[in-house]
Amino acid sequence: MKIKLLGPLEIRDDRDVLIPITSAKQRIILAALAFRLSEVVPVEHLVDCLWGAEPPLTARDTVHSHVMRLRKLLATSEVLLTQPGGYLLNVDRCDVDTAQVQRLRARAAKAAAALNQQGQAALLRDALALWRGEPLTGIDSDVLRAHYVRVWEDAWCQMMEECVDAELALGRHATLVGELRFLVASHPLRERFHGQLMLALNTSGRRAEALRVYQELRRVLIEELGIEPGEYLRDAHRQVLNASPEPASMSPALLPLDVYGFVGRDPELERLDAILAAAGEQPTAVVVTVLSGAAGVGKTALAVHWSHHVSKRFPDGQLYVNLRGFDPTGSPMSPAEAVRSLLEALGVPAERVPAGLAAQTGLYRSVLAGRRVLIVLDNARDSEQVRPLLPGSPGCLVLVTSRSQLSGLMAMEGAHPLFLKLLPVSDARKLMAKRLGANRVVDEADAAEEIIRRCARLPLAIAIVASRAASNPDVSLSALVAELDDAYLDVFDGGEPMTQIRTVFSWSYHALTADTARLFRLLGSHPGPEITAQAAASLVGLPLARTRPLLAELTRTHLITQHAHGRYAFHDLLRAYAAELASAHEVESERQAALHRLLDHYVHTADRAARLLNVHQSPLLLAPPQPGVVLSATTDHAQALDWFRSEHPVLTAAVSLAAHSGFDTHLWQLAWLLNDFLDRQGRWREQATLQELGLEAARRTGDRIGQAHAYRNLGWALTKLSRYDDALGHFQSALRHYGDLGDLTGAAHTHGNMSGVLERQERYREALSHAKQALDLYQRTGHQAGQARALNAVGWHYTLLGEHPKALAYCWQALDLQYLTGDLHGQAATWDSLGHIHHHLQQHEQAIDCYRQSLELFRNAGDLCSVAGTLTRLGDSHQKLGEDETARLIWGDALHIFEELDHADAERVRARLNGLPDWSAMAPEHITRSAGLPL
Repeated sequence: MKIKLLGPLEIRDDRDVLIPITSAKQRIILAALAFRLSEVVPVEHLVDCLWGAEPPLTARDTVHSHVMRLRKLLATSEVLLTQPGGYLLNVDRCDVDTAQVQRLRARAAKAAAALNQQGQAALLRDALALWRGEPLTGIDSDVLRAHYVRVWEDAWCQMMEECVDAELALGRHATLVGELRFLVASHPLRERFHGQLMLALNTSGRRAEALRVYQELRRVLIEELGIEPGEYLRDAHRQVLNASPEPASMSPALLPLDVYGFVGRDPELERLDAILAAAGEQPTAVVVTVLSGAAGVGKTALAVHWSHHVSKRFPDGQLYVNLRGFDPTGSPMSPAEAVRSLLEALGVPAERVPAGLAAQTGLYRSVLAGRRVLIVLDNARDSEQVRPLLPGSPGCLVLVTSRSQLSGLMAMEGAHPLFLKLLPVSDARKLMAKRLGANRVVDEADAAEEIIRRCARLPLAIAIVASRAASNPDVSLSALVAELDDAYLDVFDGGEPMTQIRTVFSWSYHALTADTARLFRLLGSHPGPEITAQAAASLVGLPLARTRPLLAELTRTHLITQHAHGRYAFHDLLRAYAAELASAHEVESERQAALHRLLDHYVHTADRAARLLNVHQSPLLLAPPQPGVVLSATTDHAQALDWFRSEHPVLTAAVSLAAHSGFDTHLWQLAWLLNDFLDRQGRWREQATLQELGLEAARRTGDRIGQAHAYRNLGWALTKLSRYDDALGHFQSALRHYGDLGDLTGAAHTHGNMSGVLERQERYREALSHAKQALDLYQRTGHQAGQARALNAVGWHYTLLGEHPKALAYCWQALDLQYLTGDLHGQAATWDSLGHIHHHLQQHEQAIDCYRQSLELFRNAGDLCSVAGTLTRLGDSHQKLGEDETARLIWGDALHIFEELDHADAERVRARLNGLPDWSAMAPEHITRSAGLPL
C-alpha cells in the first residue's frame, strides 16, 4: 500500500491502482496514522484531529466505525491494525512518502559525512522530488495541519539548502541560478537561499547581481523586521566581495522544444518521477526506462516534456538522438552513427573518435563517467540498437522510447518498463481545448466528445483533427464529425508523413512477418472490445500454439495491447486500418470463412459455459464447429461465470456482427446463451434487446425452436422490466410455438415464467394455477430439476395466499429434490422461500438461517438482483428481533446493489433505511425475488 502525504492525500494498492477515499473524516484518520507510521495512535488523538476541542459524545464510536470502513476500502485487514488504546498502520505493509524522505535524508547525511557531495545531492534531489505540493492539501483538520504541515515544509527547505550547498561544492553554480531565484521569491525571508544565490551568481561571473541580492534582502529585513542579516548571509557577502569569479562551464542541451499545449499523463509523469527518485537505491547502477506504446500515442511528446521538467536534475547536460527505428525512410540509425553524434555533442573532436563501435562506446562511457547527464534515445527499433548507447557508470539516466517493448533491455539491463496507453477522456478534452480554445469545445461539446471517440483518444489523431479545425474556424465541429462518417481514416491526414495516420501505422505494419500481418488484417473483422488467444486462433484458422507467437509479435510492436493474460485489444483507428488492409489483401470468401470460425468459437464456448452455469438449462442442438475453431476451456461453474463476465461485452458485439454479416442462426443462439447470465446480472434491458434481435433472426430463417426460445426469454426480460402485459403476450406466443413443436418441457418452463408475471400483478390464484401446470408437465416429462423449481413456486404462491403450513411442505419437498439433482440456483430460491415462510410464522431466527443459506448460494451463482432481494428480507427479520443496527447494515448492502442495477426496489429499501413510518407495510414479498426463475 502506497500512501502519499506530501501534497494531496493519495493511496494506491500494490498494483499502483488509486484507492478512492471520498469520506473527509476517513482521509483525516488515514493521514494521522500515516504521519505516525509504526506508532500506536491513540483514539483520543484521532478524535482531536477530527473535531478539535468540541468532539461529539459518540466520537470514539464514530472513529471506530470510520476505521472499519477504511479497512473495507483498503480491501485488507493487514494494513490498519487495532491495538490497545488506538490504531496502528503496519509498517511492513505500507510505503509512506514521508518515511521514504526520512530514509533518503539519512543516506544523504552518510554521504555528506564521507565527503561524497555528488551522492548527497542525488539522494536529496530524490527526496525533494517526493513533494507534490503543500502537505495534506485538501485535508480539513486544524490539528493535523498544526502538527505536521509546518514541520514538513521546514524539512523541505532544510533539505533544499543542504542539496544546494552540495551542488555548489560540485561547481554547479550556473545551473543553480534559475532555481535559486525561484526559491528566493517563494521564501523571501529565508536567508540561506539568498546567500546561496549570491554565491552561485558570483561564481558565474555576475558579482554585481550577487551584491544586489544582499542589498535588497538587508533592506527588507531592516524595514519589515528591524534586524540586520544573520551570520550566514554576512559571510556570503564577504565571500562575494573578496573572491574572484570562476568561469561557468558549458553542458550539452539537445532536448527538442517542449510540445506546446501538453496536457495530462499525470500517472506516467509520476512514475517517471518515482523511477528518478529511486535511482540512488543502487548507487552503482545506471537507470534505464523504456517508454513504449502504439504509433501516435505521444511517446516522444511525453519523453521530451518530462525531460524538460527534470533537466535541472542533470546539471552536466541533456542528450537527445532520434534513432529512426520506425521511420518512413526504412533506415534506422546505426549504433555507430548514434555514438558519434553523441560524442560530438559532448565536445569530443571528430579526430579523437576511434573507428570501431566497441572503441567508440568505450570513449563515450569514459566521457560520461562521473557526470549527471539525461540521455533520451527516441524511436528505438530494438534492444541491440540501444545497448551501445548506454553509459557504463551511475549518475546518468537513460529514457528510451519505442513502438516495441524492448523486453531484452528489461531482462538484461533491468530497464524500467512504462507502457503509454491512450489518453483518458478528460485529458483528451483538455488537449482539444488547448488546440481549439475552451469556448469552441464547450459550445460544441457533443461534437467534441464524438471527435474524441472517433479519434480513439489517440493524441496524434486528436492533434490532426484539431489542426484541421483550427485552420478552418468557420467550419463547425459537427461538420468534422460528418467528414469522419463519410471518410474515416481520410480525415486523419495532416499533409506530411508524420501527420498521416495510415502512414504512421504502416511503419509498424510493414515490419511484421507475413503470418502476423495476416492475423492483424483479420483482426479488423473482430467486433471488439477484446479478443482472447483462442478467438484469434479461430479467426485465423491456426492452432493455438502457432497463434500465440503472432499475438506476441503484434503486442511487442504495440499494434495490439494485452490488457490481461490472454486478452488483447486495439483501438478503433487501428481496427479501421486493419479492416482496410483486409479488404485490399483478403478475398471475400476467406473473410466470411474467418467470421464463421469466429462466431462458431463464441457459440460453442458459450454453450459449454452456459451449461456449467446452469446444469439444468435446456440444451441447444448446435451444428459442429468449422475446422480450425479453437474453444476456450471452462471446466466448472466459477470458470464459466468468470468467462461470461469477461466475454460479455464481446458476445454482445458478436451478436451485432452476426446481424450485419448474415449469420442469423449464430445470432439467436448467442442471444439464448447469454440470457441466463444477463438475468442474474440484472441486465434486463440488454437482455430484452438481444432477445428481440434473436426473435427477428429466428423469424428470418424460419427457425421455430429459435422463435419459441426467444419469445420466452423476451417475456422473462420484460417481466423484470415490469412490462407485465407485454410479457404475458410473449409467453402466450412461446406456448403456441412449443405446442406446435410438441415440446412439453419448453411449455413447462413458460408456465413457470407466467406464474412469476402473475405474482407480480398480485394475481396469486392464477399464478398458483400456472405453477401447478408447470409441475404437471415436468412430471410428465420426468424433468426433475423443473419439478423441484415448480414445487418451490407452488409453495411460494401458497405462502402469498397465507397458507404457510402448506407452503412449507411444498418448499421442503422442492429442496429435497434440488439436493438430489444438484440444482444450486434452485436451492437458493427455495431457501429464500423458506425464510419468507418462517418470517410470516414469526419464527425469525429460523428465517435468518434460511436467508443466509440462500445468500451464499445466490452469491456463488453471481445472481446480484436475488442477492439484494434476499438481503432486504434478511434485514427485515433482524429488525423484527430488535437488531436494528444489524438490519440497517444489511439493508445498506442491499441498497448499494439495487442502485448499481438501477432497480426500482432501491426506493423501498431506502425507505427502510430512512425509517419511514410506512416501511412495515412493504411486505418482504414486495421486494424482488427469484421463485419463478427460468431453466
